[in-house]
Amino acid sequence: MRRSVPFINWVTKTTMPDVTVLNVLLYGRAIGTLTLLPGERILFAFSQDYIDAPDRPTLSLSFKDQLGELITTIRPTQTRLPTFFSNLLPEGSLRDYLAERAGVNAQREFFLLWVLGRDLPGAITIEPAEGEAWPRGGQHEGSDHDHVHGGQETALRFSLAGVQLKFSAVMETAGGLTVPAEGVGGRWIVKLPSTKFQGVPENEFAMMTLARMIGMEVADVELVELEVVSGLPKGIGRLKGSALAVKRFDRTEEGGLIHSEDFAQVFGVYPERKYERASYRNITEVIWAEIGEQGIEEFIRRLVFSVLIGNADMHLKNWSLIYRDQRHPALSPGYDFVSTIAYIDDPNMALGFLRSKSMLDTSIDVLTRFAAKARLSEKLVLSAATGTVERFMAAWSVERKHLPISKHMIKTLEQHLRKIELVREIVKA
Repeated sequence: MRRSVPFINWVTKTTMPDVTVLNVLLYGRAIGTLTLLPGERILFAFSQDYIDAPDRPTLSLSFKDQLGELITTIRPTQTRLPTFFSNLLPEGSLRDYLAERAGVNAQREFFLLWVLGRDLPGAITIEPAEGEAWPRGGQHEGSDHDHVHGGQETALRFSLAGVQLKFSAVMETAGGLTVPAEGVGGRWIVKLPSTKFQGVPENEFAMMTLARMIGMEVADVELVELEVVSGLPKGIGRLKGSALAVKRFDRTEEGGLIHSEDFAQVFGVYPERKYERASYRNITEVIWAEIGEQGIEEFIRRLVFSVLIGNADMHLKNWSLIYRDQRHPALSPGYDFVSTIAYIDDPNMALGFLRSKSMLDTSIDVLTRFAAKARLSEKLVLSAATGTVERFMAAWSVERKHLPISKHMIKTLEQHLRKIELVREIVKA
């Protein structure tokens, strides 16, 4: 649906509507609309059919009130998308790259979501109302920035939240990775080497491998040489080393959609505030209410594991929920496990954890107080934590020399482990 009160496109001297509507689909069914209003206000509204459906699939816990009912009164936002939808878009260099390819101003999120809406995280897709496509060769000019112009038809149409450059890809039978021409339908993400830090793909592969070894559910990963990754943009060939292929847990083997959301979406936090607006205690409150003991146990395992590997980047977007039955959340498989202390000497956690954010201060006493503050079972928390330390130390002692990481990283990680109070308490015992 488009209303026809026009404004002038000063580039082509054509007229464009001042109200633009995008359909929001969940599992391929329309559940609401995003409407761009005059003054660059953006309004999200659920459809009445979705509101009335007794067995409706869950879009986000952020649209759930204290009584568990659907929130239907939603205020418009200014310039930016509502937080749930903003978090579907990529960050940093990936956003800039895709926006440039698509001819969209990176700061105008409504139009970037329009272009990337065919392959978003989870089971969300976005399409123009009534199937209308953006005019080729036109340019939509706003109050101070150009929104979108020609070239949309050649854009890579996918969006995966995250700063590191990632591409939706499909796994070929020969083991290589190819970026589809339109970027749609891939069940793998290819994470390329960092231009700043050495061995990041190898680091993540090693940490994800260790996590799986000690019993955690994590996304499938493979290390591949850059030479077997075809279809990448010009200039990527200057990168050296391996790439990391991560299997998408929000897609089925047949390419079907599985819905998920990260905790920035759960808490209604814009991506740039992912380190600020909530704590690990806040995350546990949601997990306890929505999932129960099994979710808490897995959360503690992952939190302690991140302490052990020196991962200072477990922010809100690195914790996610998955809706395998379309309605009830579970913790998604783990992802983005990286030993950040291998590159930056910072022992602080990404989010608040009681009074101290230092990983080194983590101890039985700290975990006991955390359990009390979060109203969790002390026995459950301590059992999950001590078991994780014991299994990790056993696996690390055997596997460290077989993992694709440097001697410097092994030395750095072992120095870190010796400084953690919880490790000293358990090893001593």
